[in-house]
Amino acid sequence: MNSIKNHFGVIIALIIIMTWGVCLAFGLNLNINFSSPFTYLLILVQMHLYTGLFITAHDGMHGTISKNKQTNKLIGTISALLFSFNFYHKLFPKHHEHHRFVATDKDPDYHNGGFFPWYFSFLKQYITWQQIVLMAISFNILKLFFPVENLIVFWMLPAVLSTFQLFYFGTYLPHKGHHSPDNKHFSRSQNKNHLWAFLNCYFFGYHYEHHDSPGTPWWQLYKVKI
Repeated sequence: MNSIKNHFGVIIALIIIMTWGVCLAFGLNLNINFSSPFTYLLILVQMHLYTGLFITAHDGMHGTISKNKQTNKLIGTISALLFSFNFYHKLFPKHHEHHRFVATDKDPDYHNGGFFPWYFSFLKQYITWQQIVLMAISFNILKLFFPVENLIVFWMLPAVLSTFQLFYFGTYLPHKGHHSPDNKHFSRSQNKNHLWAFLNCYFFGYHYEHHDSPGTPWWQLYKVKI
């Protein structure tokens, strides 16, 4: 029992990665029917799993997947790569800059503007030409084996939708607007509702709590919700 408890972060990370892979394989081989609600449900599920990949990589940046540094970094790296070839070693310093300089000009995640200007500023900080090249190469290889329609609907579209999910619930809502001087993390937190918090962004809506306790993995954030 203690062994499972000690490796629970790894187990959860692997469940997310494997579930993402299984759902993607299923979607790529599916005979798409756009009149069926199941198609749209699968898109949403895959979107949520993409978000899970990024949250897993994020937890790796805080060392909360595994106490073993090599295992922690390996799983974080794999999770980041599976999400449209994000590079863990580039995400790592930017994310820690966000924590160090939250909601200031030195914060790479922050932009003093409306939703879409902020969103595109956010993407600009993280998208690299290497990602675009690798995605293009992967697409052209995968289309030899799977229908282009399936690749767009279940591989590309959920990833794009996930960037909105991550940005809106994990960056925009927590950090937009004015924060009172006594708010030491310049962050706000959504109302306590654990089911909705999990569904919208793996408890990342509890954002003040995350900044207050960055060593708490996503799956335990609900425990420190004020």
